[in-house]
Amino acid sequence: MTSLNRRVTICVIGVVLAVTATACSSSKKKTGTTGSGSASGSSAVNTKTGGTLYYLTKRPVEHWDPQRMYIGRDLADASRLFYRTLTMLKPDNTLVPDLATDTGKASDNNKTWTFTLKSGPKWQDGSPITCADFQYGVSRTFAVNTITGGPNYAIQFLDIPTKPDGSSQYAGPYTKKGQALYDKAVTCAGNTITFHLRKPVGDFNYAVSGALAAFGPFKASQEKGAQSNFQIFSSGPYMMQGTWTEGKGGTFVRNPNYDPKSDDATIRRALPDKIVWTEGLTVETVFDRLLKDQGPDKFAVTDRSAPPAYQARVVAQKSRMTNPDTPFVDYLLPNFKKVTNPLVRQALAVATDKTSWITAYGGPSLAKPANSIILPTVAGYKDFGNVFGAPDSGDPAKAKSLLQQAGVSIPYPIHFTYSGGTPTTDAEASSLKDALDKAGFKVTLEGLTDTYYDVIQNPSNNKKYDLTWAGWGADWPNASTVIPPLFDSRVNLSASSNGQDYGWYANPAMNKAMDDAYAEPDASKRNAMWGDLSEALAKDVAYIPLDIEKFLRLHGSGVTNYSEGPASNGYPELGQIGVSG
Repeated sequence: MTSLNRRVTICVIGVVLAVTATACSSSKKKTGTTGSGSASGSSAVNTKTGGTLYYLTKRPVEHWDPQRMYIGRDLADASRLFYRTLTMLKPDNTLVPDLATDTGKASDNNKTWTFTLKSGPKWQDGSPITCADFQYGVSRTFAVNTITGGPNYAIQFLDIPTKPDGSSQYAGPYTKKGQALYDKAVTCAGNTITFHLRKPVGDFNYAVSGALAAFGPFKASQEKGAQSNFQIFSSGPYMMQGTWTEGKGGTFVRNPNYDPKSDDATIRRALPDKIVWTEGLTVETVFDRLLKDQGPDKFAVTDRSAPPAYQARVVAQKSRMTNPDTPFVDYLLPNFKKVTNPLVRQALAVATDKTSWITAYGGPSLAKPANSIILPTVAGYKDFGNVFGAPDSGDPAKAKSLLQQAGVSIPYPIHFTYSGGTPTTDAEASSLKDALDKAGFKVTLEGLTDTYYDVIQNPSNNKKYDLTWAGWGADWPNASTVIPPLFDSRVNLSASSNGQDYGWYANPAMNKAMDDAYAEPDASKRNAMWGDLSEALAKDVAYIPLDIEKFLRLHGSGVTNYSEGPASNGYPELGQIGVSG
């Protein structure tokens, strides 16, 4: 999943570093658990129901349409509040049944997956959730001109023929072009749904979890096409009271047709009676209110990280402060359409100074160096160190030598495009420029302040930039949701977009290696293959890893059961959180 607005205002001051060290230590366990605030009185286990929880944020929701959601926070929150799927990840990332009776049955060497639905779960109008609802929901993902913004790479799983340009011959339920092809790939027999895949996918039962709501149900009678973006038709414990107001938020109340007996309380305790979501606040306003801890704000949580001027005060609130790892890796991407000389790409990787980048971001308590595109907590991670033997601070002399071997003019011009507009991101970009300039490059910075990913995905812009920044987190805890979405050119690259292949990387040998990994039936061998691919891609400079970031948050003193688990992408675990009053 793509990350963008998490990178907005963290820049820790030196006095904070020693204070945060202990708070950070429990978040580095190999299990991926954050241990966030578990010792605090406000986070003690308390299953009291009732009261109102307040959610304060700056970042607007992009989509509540299940087939369009692809931001980690929104997926996590929706899966706990109002959307159920076939399977679900518990807070510790264990896969369990949700609307299905089990976690799926695979056959035909993992190319056919079958799920049987529970009898009893209902939509908010009291109608049963049926196999046809799932069949229709998944079909919406193929209407790529209407259902935009979602995990487009998921389309390639199903056994549906493609056109010469790689797009699907099925155009979705609105036009029904190629409908017969879809109906062969996704079939219903009573309350059993079967997915026929074009290639083996050993962890497809994770894909149909809340990690990708694109495989969730959608009731056809509620269809409004593009106008469904903020419409919520609940299958979970909460439903929308009235309508969602873009830029402001909305209020969630209990869904009277939700039956907790059909659910798993370790996923959804549904403790508060009401959740009031307010977006569009400045981050400073959010933390002013949380620090004062008065009135309704005593029962408030946020997904935002503390701004620079607030961090020492936030850290001082030891019982209410949390410092979990984010699920994202930051990385750089050379544009393979422009930076065609492999030695120049290697020079970029060798010259990159991760240490100064992390210092600009806020220091070691808020980020740590990365050598892989895959998080250490994700299955398929391989610890291979820096593939070119460079230190975290970079090696400008070696980088300049590589440029000389490449036979290019020095200084070599590089146009770096990044998500800018804040002092922190601009400082990071400046630190990268300084490091590259020392190595024989001449860097021009371009910080995009409004939109970002849609710019670097647009083919009309690929002749401008040489190097870009991006951030990515696994959709579920396996490297299969990192390597193919980012580097399989058959999924990403088209005349209209590069998907998530922001560097326009296309390598048939790597594509075949991905197919081989998918086809490997043994999970441990498959994960090792993903790890080998991550190393091979780093050696090819398909990406240059930068860092793994951390959040710094605060919640109200009246909030109970507070946690931020890996299944919620490091955001507040709304399925477990309650309030004391």
